Parts: sequence; structure tokens; C-alpha cells
Amino acid sequence: MSFEYPQDFRYLDSHEYVRIDGEIATIGITEFAVHELGDIVFLELPEIGDALTRGENFGTIESVKAVEELNSPVTGTVIERNEALINSPEEVSEDPYGEGWFLKVRVNDPGEIEDALTADEYRAQVEGE
Repeated sequence: MSFEYPQDFRYLDSHEYVRIDGEIATIGITEFAVHELGDIVFLELPEIGDALTRGENFGTIESVKAVEELNSPVTGTVIERNEALINSPEEVSEDPYGEGWFLKVRVNDPGEIEDALTADEYRAQVEGE
């Protein structure tokens, strides 16, 4: 099975993605992660105003198969969370890179994502290429 990995995103080993637009980061999970998790039944996200630290847990995602921690690819402050997913977490599966985003974060240093995986590096890691 082939998955999409947008080229303008960066990726973590733990399957979160980040897209930086100026000082705003959009965070979610990859299409590969959605496939591996299966049916998503619960999502716990931080509140607006909460501080995130790069590499640390910021919430959980629960599926019929597993409960996984979500790790932040950036350090900053949550400025928006996808409220629609709190009530309907299964919608992550429909469009993980679009309507299925989790958080928008005002980042302290947009450059800190430079050592995160590129789309090609992430693809090679998860698809074993």
C-alpha cells in the first residue's frame, strides 16, 4: 500500500507531522499512522494557551487497536485546536493532512524542525526502502 507524504511537511519517527507557515505550525499524524491505528475512537489534545515542548507528549490518540501518545515536533504555544476532532475523532482518518489536523502552534523557533525527517526520509523509514 502506498501512502501520501506531503513534501512541504516534516515528520517525526513517532508519525506526527508538522507544517510551518511563518511562525505557525500545524501538527497532526501521518496517513501511515492512521492506517496502522485503524478506527480512531478518542483523541485528547491540549487546551488553547498550553505550552508544548519539542519531543514531549502533548496528548493521546486511541483506536480500536491501541492507545498512543502524541509527541510535539515543536516548542511553542497552542493557538488553535481542531475541536471537530474532539467530538468526531474518526474524521482524522478521512483527511489527516487537511481537515484532520490536530493543533496550530505559535512556535518559538521555526528552524527547530530542520532536523525532523523530510518526506522522502520518512517514506523510506516506514516503507522500508
